[in-house]
Amino acid sequence: MAAPTDTLRAWLRRKIREEDGSTATIPFVIFLPFFIMLMMSSLEIGVMMTRHMMLERALDLTVRDLRLGTWAQPRDGFANEDSSRQVSHAAFRRAVCRHTVLLPNCETSLLVELRPVSTETWAQLETGPTCASRSSDIVIPPSYSPGAGTEMMLIRACAKFDPVFPASGIGIRLPTDESGAYSLVSVTAFVNEPDKGG
Repeated sequence: MAAPTDTLRAWLRRKIREEDGSTATIPFVIFLPFFIMLMMSSLEIGVMMTRHMMLERALDLTVRDLRLGTWAQPRDGFANEDSSRQVSHAAFRRAVCRHTVLLPNCETSLLVELRPVSTETWAQLETGPTCASRSSDIVIPPSYSPGAGTEMMLIRACAKFDPVFPASGIGIRLPTDESGAYSLVSVTAFVNEPDKGG
């Protein structure tokens, strides 16, 4: 009577010599990396689109308060009749970040531009959106101006994010800065309420 180990060895030798599954294994091994890459790219795009949608929503909610003039921020501790447009860059950035959930490190990676647009010439902006460099402190951009009454204002918000999979799929092809982060930009516009008595 054969020992159990001999029976096991004979069974393993037979299985190793069998060729029944070889035709299915080769295509599986060839196509598996492509399917994994497709899944990783889909996840990357999904996260990117969700972050961009949340940035757009947060900017719209913040601009609504600014547009309606309900956002009062007194200067030097004293309220004034034009306080609704005296909103600092830091306060605006905090308000945008307060309206969102899926923007990690929002206050350190978000930069907001607020500038008037001429309704006579409709001149294009000379530069692209200003984005913060995470390797240095955020500096208030020179184009942050609350504007005057009835003036059309353009707002651009730029936030930096790390790719979910930075070394593969879509993540490796995203345009990134020196820290490996890509930029998402949201743009909106509104018209300042007329000045009182104007």
